[in-house]
This record gives sequence, structure tokens and C-alpha cells, in this order.
Amino acid sequence: MSKISDDISKDLKDQPKFTSDIGDKAQDHHTFDIGEQTFLKKLQHFLHGNPTIVPVIILILSVIAFGFIAGGKFFSAFNLSLIVQQVIIVGILAAAQTLIILTAGIDLSVAAMMVLASVVMGKLSIDFGMPTLPAIAIGMISGVVTGAINGLLVTRLKLPPFIVTLGTWNIFFALVIFFTGSQSIRSSVIEENAPLLHFWGERINLGGFVFTYGAFLMIAIFVFLWFMLNKTAWGRHVYAIGDDKDAAELSGIRTDRMLVSIYAVAGLVIAIGAWVSIGRVGSVSPTSFYEGNLDSITAVVIGGTSLFGGRGTIIGSLFGALIVGVFSSGLSIAGLDVLWQRFALGCLIIIAVGIDQWIRNLFLLQKIYQKNMEELLLWIVLIWSFILERC
Repeated sequence: MSKISDDISKDLKDQPKFTSDIGDKAQDHHTFDIGEQTFLKKLQHFLHGNPTIVPVIILILSVIAFGFIAGGKFFSAFNLSLIVQQVIIVGILAAAQTLIILTAGIDLSVAAMMVLASVVMGKLSIDFGMPTLPAIAIGMISGVVTGAINGLLVTRLKLPPFIVTLGTWNIFFALVIFFTGSQSIRSSVIEENAPLLHFWGERINLGGFVFTYGAFLMIAIFVFLWFMLNKTAWGRHVYAIGDDKDAAELSGIRTDRMLVSIYAVAGLVIAIGAWVSIGRVGSVSPTSFYEGNLDSITAVVIGGTSLFGGRGTIIGSLFGALIVGVFSSGLSIAGLDVLWQRFALGCLIIIAVGIDQWIRNLFLLQKIYQKNMEELLLWIVLIWSFILERC
């Protein structure tokens, strides 16, 4: 027994030193080679680690292509300003939608929530004579409440987000019709009684380009959400839940509470969009922005956020919204009918989801391989420890 122990001790002394012969702590010792790295595999790894690259490339190519097709008219200050104005609402809704999709969910009620919040602001300030600021604040609260309701239904009833938000979309739309009687609040009435509701629609001229204050607010929302997702524990929890909800819960994250907070924050962003939408169109209409649900999802998907959750960036959704605006404007200037504009966007969505699936497949295979290798190494360590104990 003593001889065996001496032999084992000698073998252990002959092993390479970890820091000098194997590597230092800065190296990644949990990555395993899964074969020859072809160009396509390297591209997949690069795109997986940089999901914003694809929408940036698509946006640049789109601008160049439509510049050739439509000529100088596309690059005119008027047209570029118009593109920005057209994507403000879609961009804000996409920012809220990104938070939900990052958790592997989806929200089909964002447009109905926004219209409901705008109706609350308009009815309280116009029909009930409430001061505009309190009316806006209550509208913001309504957005948080409707978002939290979605979150509670998803977490408490354990229903798929798609089904929950499909149901609440109809409920919120019915409430809009009930409160308004299908009647709009005209722009002239708002301007006379509650001009603050039009604040984000006021224009500013910068070197020939005309922007509204809403454009700057949209950018501010994206910057704030980028900070929250990348620099706070709350943001890390969002990605963790989307990547693997069960693992996140085992690591100590209160996933249900987090999900409710995510839906509530998304509701607040949507309510801000409701205020901006009043300034954008000038009136409060129960039928406005009905296409906002699909447009926001389109912007998020084209922006590189995975529909399976856990991967994507908030800035990518901003680029996605701009791509939607560039395509709509470029195809319109080129003389294509709205029908073919929607056709082109549909093709773009399919391509974007296909690229996401292609990137995800290799990543899943790598995760499975790494997990099996880690389990194998664990068994080797356990068996070796057992042999040492027996000897």
C-alpha cells in the first residue's frame, strides 16, 4: 500500500503545472474543439457573438441599393427625414417587444396597449377636463398595469405568451372601442384643450433635416434600455431567463417576478409610445397603428433578436426598425404598390429567421458537445478519486 501511494505521489509531481504548462487564468478552459473550423463555422460563431452585425449590413446594403434604384430622390433631406418620422412609433414598440422576445416570449397586444393608453390620456384631458400632466401620468400607469396583467397571466396561469397576448389584444381593443364609441378626438380639439399631448410632434430643423422631438425620445429610450440590459443585474436576468428559464431559477433568479417586471417595463415603454403617437398623428384614434404588432415583431426579428430568446440586442431592433422604414420608402419611391412592399418585408422576415435558425443550430450542437465532455471529465475525476480512496 505504501509503495502504491509513493507511485501515485510521484505521478502527481510529474503532472504539468496549471499556470505554466496548461495556461493562465485568462484562458478559456471550458471550450472544446469540435472539429476543423471552416469558414462557415467561423462565420456562424462570429454572427452568434455579434447579432447586430447582420441588421447593420442589411441596412447599409438597402440604402445603397435604393440609392441606385430611386436616385437622388431617396437621399433627399425630405425623404430621409420622413423615414425617421415613420419609424418612431414602430421603433418604440420594437424596443418594448425586444424585452419580451429576449425572454423567449412574444407580445401580440403592444399596438392595442398603446392605443388604449392614448385613449386614456385623451379622454381624461379632453372629456373629463383633467390637467394634462396627471392625465398623461395615469396613461403611463395604464400601460404598466396592462403589461403587468400580461406578465401575471403568463406566470400564474402558465400559459404561452402567444396565447395570453392574443387574448389580451382583443380585450384591450374592445376596451378602446367601449371608451371611445369608435369616435376619434380631433387634432384641433387637442390643440385647444391639451396642447401638451402634441409635444413630441413638434418639429425642429437641423441642417435641412426636419425631425420631431419624438425621434430624439425614441433614441433616448433605446440608449436607456441598452444600459439596463447590458450594465445591470436586471438585464443579465432577462438574458438568463430567455436562454434557460429552469437554469435561471436554479441559480436563484425569481423568474416569475422577473417576467412580470419585464412585461411591466415593456408596458411603460408602450405607454410612452402612446404619448408620442398622439403628437405623431395629431389625434387620438381607436383604429390607428393597427399594424403595429406585426411591424414591431418584424423590426425585432430583422434586428437579430432570436425568437427562441436569450440572444439579441436592443440596438439591433433600432436598426431593424430603420430597415423597415428604408424598404417601405425605397419601394414606394421606386413605384411599387403597397402589396409588393409587404411582400418584400415578408421575404425579409423569413430570411432573417432562417439566418437565426442557422446560427442557433451550430450553437446548440456545440453546447451539447461541451456538456457531454464536461460530464465525461467529471466521471473521470470521480472514478480517480474512488480509486485513490480504495488504495
